[in-house]
Amino acid sequence: MRPAIPAAVTHALIPHAARPPGVSTQRRFAREIARLAVGSLYTELCLYPKPGLVSLVDSGSHDDMNAATFMRSLFSLRHYFKDICLAGLNDAPFARLKQLGIAAEKSMLKATRGINTHRGAIFSLGLLCAAAGRARAQGTPMAPAALRATMLIRWGEELAMHASAPSAPAAANSNGLRVAARYAASGAREEGALGLPSVFEIGVPALQASRARGATMTLARIDALFALMAHISDSNVYHRAGPQGAQTVRQHAQRFIDAGGTARADWLGQALASHQLFVKRRLSPGGAADLLAASCLVQAIAALDAERR
Repeated sequence: MRPAIPAAVTHALIPHAARPPGVSTQRRFAREIARLAVGSLYTELCLYPKPGLVSLVDSGSHDDMNAATFMRSLFSLRHYFKDICLAGLNDAPFARLKQLGIAAEKSMLKATRGINTHRGAIFSLGLLCAAAGRARAQGTPMAPAALRATMLIRWGEELAMHASAPSAPAAANSNGLRVAARYAASGAREEGALGLPSVFEIGVPALQASRARGATMTLARIDALFALMAHISDSNVYHRAGPQGAQTVRQHAQRFIDAGGTARADWLGQALASHQLFVKRRLSPGGAADLLAASCLVQAIAALDAERR
């Protein structure tokens, strides 16, 4: 059954009479979307402090990866984002998107020597790139709500099936699915089936709210990260530390938000204190980091669309 599409989302789809873009125009657009996707992941990597997460400053709670590992991963994904955007432009079925994602994961693991740096991001940012391509082909807006509607209308039913019935043995053995089975924690597949609600209902609004009060983009991203940490059931955290670790992450994040986030003069000290505790306890909210990158991509796509209209 196709998942229900929020009413506010469907109203955002306003078709524009336009001829489908030519091949060269499609490729230029896909390259631009890929550049935004890679840039969003790089933006997330550069952000600091991010409790327990890898940055250019330190490796957080990880001893198996660092910023250089992430850079190799980013480089390996640049063609994937372009290809999946082109797939969306050409109205590809979900099976084709999935095929591209599996190939991208293999490239990532080869580049990182088997370390999972961006599995969740391959799924969520890939879907957004495909949705941008589909919206471009249809001449519809790429504002956040319209982008989400495009994704759900075109691939919603298949995404729901993908979330409930993994087909590959390797996927069935993934950390995320094992965690979901044990703790009922949501992951990238469940997010995708619902049209990335954590991105469109938490991450993007948090970015917009911080910017509206005058925060810089960097501070807005910190606020959005903590908002995501406070609200999602992060399978990465459950895998490493179980329900108690997940509760610690949510409590620290909610306390940061309740204190005013980056609007508080002492926000940096609070964020650093959380980072130090998370490192000590080996907590790493990688799912929130992926969703932050996806939220940044949604904003970047909307900005690009606004410039061209």
